[in-house]
Amino acid sequence: MTRQSGKSQSTHVSPSVPIGGVQKVSLVDYPGHVAAALFTIGCNMRCGYCHNPELVLPDRYIDMIPEEDILLFLESRVGRLDGVVISGGEPTMHAGLPALAARINAMGYLVKLDSNGTNPDMIAQMLDEGTLDFIAMDIKGPLEKYQEIAAYPVDTTAVVRTIQLLRASTILYEFRTTVVGSQLAFDDFASIGELIKGAPRFALQRFRSGKTLHPAFRHETTYSDMEFEAIKKVLEEYVDECVIH
Repeated sequence: MTRQSGKSQSTHVSPSVPIGGVQKVSLVDYPGHVAAALFTIGCNMRCGYCHNPELVLPDRYIDMIPEEDILLFLESRVGRLDGVVISGGEPTMHAGLPALAARINAMGYLVKLDSNGTNPDMIAQMLDEGTLDFIAMDIKGPLEKYQEIAAYPVDTTAVVRTIQLLRASTILYEFRTTVVGSQLAFDDFASIGELIKGAPRFALQRFRSGKTLHPAFRHETTYSDMEFEAIKKVLEEYVDECVIH
């Protein structure tokens, strides 16, 4: 069900959040709910396996959808959708994200944020404001492999701080890792487990070949089903629940 609105939140968004795509109905992006998904433009990482290159690279930007058009669409779906997922790209790059989440929240929607966890200050602000119901945070790998996997400088202390924020929060959250065979060794998953130890849920995501940010990853492989089950057993030592997607 949708949340009950009524929190005192700002109804003005400035600056606007650049949105490059909308999935009007999704049964998989918000666990247990029917949701719409918004995809913001821009990312502060360059993961070669990313399957949304048009959202990451400025020279491939797709046309931006006016934010007011998005909000009008969501208003028309009140009562028919449970929630809204704000994904990317990396949504926390945009200063207008907290205000956008507040406007969506005020309509009565559950709000889920997908993030790489590199902006703990903004996430802390949104947690304090109470405009988020669920956060899914990507864990790229062990901290020492972040720069290699992200192909971009990453402040891993910010990543650790966001993990700590989520573990101390009262909202639903999960950590997740996209598994690319050439980037993550079997032993890396115990390191990932130590990093997010005590989390309620961890999702292992199979890498799927096809359109990728870097052409070298288009025909990459992931682990076999049997190997995924073995990885799942490792992570179950650290988290309450581990699922494979």
